[in-house]
Amino acid sequence: MNDINGCIDKVESMIDRLKVAQRKFATYTQEQVDEIFIAAAAAANCQHITLAKMAVEETGMGIVEDKAVKNHYVTECIYNAYKNTKTCGDLEEDKAFGIKKIAEPIGIIAAVIPATNPISTVIFKTLIALKTRNGIIICPHPRAEKCTIAAAKIVLEAAVKAGAPEGIIDWIEVPNLEVTSLVMKKVDLIIATGGTGIVKAAYSSGKPAICVGAGNTPTIIDDTADILPAVNSIIHSKTFDNGMLCASEQSIIVLEKVYDKVKKEFADRGCYFLNKDEIEKVRKIIIINGVLNARIIGQSAFKIAALVGIKVPENAKILIGEVNSVELSEEFAHEKLCPVLAMYKAENFVEALNKAGHLIADSGYGHSSSLYINAITEQAKIDEFVARMKNCRIHINTPSSHGGVGDIYNFILTPTLTLSCGFLDNNSVSENVDVKHLINIKTVA
Repeated sequence: MNDINGCIDKVESMIDRLKVAQRKFATYTQEQVDEIFIAAAAAANCQHITLAKMAVEETGMGIVEDKAVKNHYVTECIYNAYKNTKTCGDLEEDKAFGIKKIAEPIGIIAAVIPATNPISTVIFKTLIALKTRNGIIICPHPRAEKCTIAAAKIVLEAAVKAGAPEGIIDWIEVPNLEVTSLVMKKVDLIIATGGTGIVKAAYSSGKPAICVGAGNTPTIIDDTADILPAVNSIIHSKTFDNGMLCASEQSIIVLEKVYDKVKKEFADRGCYFLNKDEIEKVRKIIIINGVLNARIIGQSAFKIAALVGIKVPENAKILIGEVNSVELSEEFAHEKLCPVLAMYKAENFVEALNKAGHLIADSGYGHSSSLYINAITEQAKIDEFVARMKNCRIHINTPSSHGGVGDIYNFILTPTLTLSCGFLDNNSVSENVDVKHLINIKTVA
């Protein structure tokens, strides 16, 4: 009981301090905010490699070089995307109609950070909170506590040096679900990135929440697709940071006419096709007690194979299981945050759509799907794909991981590290989360 009371007291003290800092921050001008925004982004960018090394060392997941790319992305791309965005004071005015819109901060935000992308997510959320004059409490994952707090400190110190109020960013020192749940009940808004448990806790807190969903991304390779760039893009996406981005491809559905050609291209590029016995061995370690096995998340194909005694080349890129069922009873049909792919054969485009739709319905509503096709001659197929896929992000001839976060392979999706899934997956936002979701707009009519 004393421990619980102590946690409550610490959380309430933290909230009280943040409220004082945020009330002061709410009086800042756009010019003051923008100076803080660029200083914080630049400071985080200077440490993007060091922080990447810390994350891999602490979590044991992912690839240093790829995490460094993500860290650089959320500093440079996020800054460039929003540097000219108005988030303070008058946003617009129409004197003819007598309408004025004014931006105000929300208040205190709880930011739940996952172990899979700890540094990039905390940098992203703190930067957009600073840009919108909000206070923010970081709730790290216990597996990534040290590196998450280290990143938050870098952003805070730079922000304060540039003029932000002391303590405008704070964090839970000893993270656990109980303390995080306490924090979520005390703040004005929650941005939760993580698994089903933490998302459910966010929605159960009684406070507004912007959350994410499972990304069981299916990818169709049509018989009109350019096979070489299609396979290259999928490998590029699925191997990035050992497949931990939630938008990464989970299943490939290949039309029968080009199936053998696609399979050969994957094999020639260093992917390993599991035989029947090996598929059965890998099945047993994908899902444990109904959830994704934490031991395989963010690990290399070589390490995952070694867990079940399969010998593959040390530089094997992806383990591919050729399977038939798209039911949840097939472990390969689930989201797999690692370089493991399911590969299906479809007799025609309609069957491919049916398989992809089933995979999404089982686990992946609202998130992402992708299609490789001749975009010039097959517009009717593209239209049918778009109509059938119940997702908020649909990628055509694009690596799903990099396409989903925006600003790399497309300039339509806003750059983000929080990919919401809309009402299809019980989320309140159906797009990439950005600064506009962290302001209240007061309309004077």
